[in-house]
Amino acid sequence: MRLAPAVTLAVALMAACAAALGADLIDRQALVARNSPRLHSVDPLAPLSVGNGQFCFTADVTGLQTFPQHYRQHGIALETQARWSWHEDPNPHRHQLADANRDYLSHGKTVAYPTVMEGPAATWLRRNPHAWPLSQLGLRRGDGSALRLENIQAIDQSLDLWRGMLTSRFTVDGQLVSVVTAVSPTRDTLAVQIRSPLLAQGKLAVQLALPRGYDMAVKYNPPLDWSEPQSHTTTVVSRAPRRLVLRHVRDQAEYRVALQTGTAMKLSRPAPHTFRVAPARGEVLDFTLSYAPGTLGDSEDTATVMAQSAAHWTGFWRSGAAVDFSGSTDPRAAELERRVVLSQYLTAIQFGGDFPPQESGLTTTSWYGKNHTEMLWWHTAHFALWGRPQYLENALRWYQRSLPVARQIAQSRGLQGARWPKMIGPQGRESPGGNPLIVWNQPHVILLAELLYRNAPSQATLKRYEELVSATAEAMASMLHRDGERYVLGPPLWIAQELYDPATSMNPAYELSAWARGLEVAQQWRERLGLPRRPDWEDKRTRLAALPQKDGKYVALESAPDTWDRIESRHDHPSFLMAYGLLPGDGVDRAVMQRTLDAVLAQWDWQTKIWGWDYPMIAMTAARLGQPQQAVDVLLKSDGPSNGYTASGHNPNTDLPVYLPGNSSLLAAVAMMAGGWDGAPPGAAPGFPRDGRWQVRAEGFHPLP
Repeated sequence: MRLAPAVTLAVALMAACAAALGADLIDRQALVARNSPRLHSVDPLAPLSVGNGQFCFTADVTGLQTFPQHYRQHGIALETQARWSWHEDPNPHRHQLADANRDYLSHGKTVAYPTVMEGPAATWLRRNPHAWPLSQLGLRRGDGSALRLENIQAIDQSLDLWRGMLTSRFTVDGQLVSVVTAVSPTRDTLAVQIRSPLLAQGKLAVQLALPRGYDMAVKYNPPLDWSEPQSHTTTVVSRAPRRLVLRHVRDQAEYRVALQTGTAMKLSRPAPHTFRVAPARGEVLDFTLSYAPGTLGDSEDTATVMAQSAAHWTGFWRSGAAVDFSGSTDPRAAELERRVVLSQYLTAIQFGGDFPPQESGLTTTSWYGKNHTEMLWWHTAHFALWGRPQYLENALRWYQRSLPVARQIAQSRGLQGARWPKMIGPQGRESPGGNPLIVWNQPHVILLAELLYRNAPSQATLKRYEELVSATAEAMASMLHRDGERYVLGPPLWIAQELYDPATSMNPAYELSAWARGLEVAQQWRERLGLPRRPDWEDKRTRLAALPQKDGKYVALESAPDTWDRIESRHDHPSFLMAYGLLPGDGVDRAVMQRTLDAVLAQWDWQTKIWGWDYPMIAMTAARLGQPQQAVDVLLKSDGPSNGYTASGHNPNTDLPVYLPGNSSLLAAVAMMAGGWDGAPPGAAPGFPRDGRWQVRAEGFHPLP
């Protein structure tokens, strides 16, 4: 699905509202322009990408993918990806998910979960299906030899965020080369224009190479696989003076790519999966590359694609919310503004596809390209808060289509309703390992549907997501167990702080609060639809176990309340803080939460293992507790890992040079701090300090519940 029409509508509505109110709007073009990346040297951690949400092209300083080995070895890989592009290895042994089952005891019953990690079945099931990269595109010398990094001088590269246009200028052998790159907002088409005297001299060409796939022995950032050329085929479907159409096939997977030039081209094929292109004459080579899983129609020309890109991105930036920190005197304000602008761009170019993204989006590949559904809230909630709900709506469409799969999972575990899987490919099949025991992904679809309803409180919204909300709540209710006068959650379960034994874990603090909130929202949806509250849901919601605490502070879970006793229990996510930050605090005692926040800030193991989304999550809790200085300080904390942002806006984490939950959670936190939440103190930007150092101009935000 493409999102351009919705963005255009949002722009029109916002303009109408502004005119009606006589609003003093933020100069959005100036805001975006001052935070657009500009590079003057090779930075492997800052490749720049262009994309449309379903398709993405990541380039080095040449504007293409000329130095993939250097970038991958020292920073971020250079890849071309589409969210529809998947491959599955043959399965001659017919491995099934049940082959990875292990039995767990759950309140007197034995339940099988596919948690076996070892063996042929588990390995195949985890690796398949996996993302399948598209072709790689780079500059070569006219004779086909590779350029060297030292050949590239006088670098001046800029990404014009306002137009979605990447312009790269540099010299090779003292001769100027200019490369302009953009992506169509409505088709998976890359447009490139190259100008250089070297083209006219026959000393520069473009090489298109189609890899076999990824090296699937590598889970994080796998290299492209150029081995076994005989195991895949690249066929020329058609050839004309200005157009080349290829069909690439491996096993049952295939895609087509069309290369169309503005003028006649010279074409050679030095290897079975490699093509070299140069202009037949002149110093300009402009072309488009279009990709599709099936037949390709006629391609648009380069000028058309670039004009469409400019119109789309101007519309994007004029839509939704904006925040401007330019009047602030806090020296960190400019950096926060840069991170916020770049995070909006990075999430928009990678989160608009018809299947929710992996945690490294469409830039690199991690966990075989599979989506981790516990990241759904972090990945997409900010779109509703920033007034761009169409991106969130697109993600929830996949959940609506996948309800039958979730219902089958629930039935297999003796549950009612729909039980959502955790680590999945586009068909929704679970992956073996600890993944099936994670439960904090379950309430997300209810909480996100509620954000959409708050943006558009209508019967149409309620009807659209009624089945999704109801089926999810039904499974949540049936996952609770009676324990005397209360209801408990687990075992088995793997809590959000992934440290504890799933076989014995019971009553984690965050998950209990999320269960209470999710069931309450589901009940409110019934009432809005004219239906009575479900008595069984109400009984379980109101008699849930209390959030576990010890010595006046919340702990991770009731069954192992050692959070504040052992340093080993104070790394990874301090997830209990989400109960009063991401969530509005069902079951939370505010004073206990304040003591818990203070303890996290003073005693958490910030060095061993912490993730990019933890910092914004903690900031949200501080803001809701009325501690805006704490919120800002932890949001911009610089003395711990995983809270840095590269020149291109990426948030590197351990083993993951691209980690988009960091960008997305940053946007959620800033939306809350700038736009408010239900019950927030009156006045503008309630989550920022009011000491005169922060001047926050915000418009268009939707408050968090």
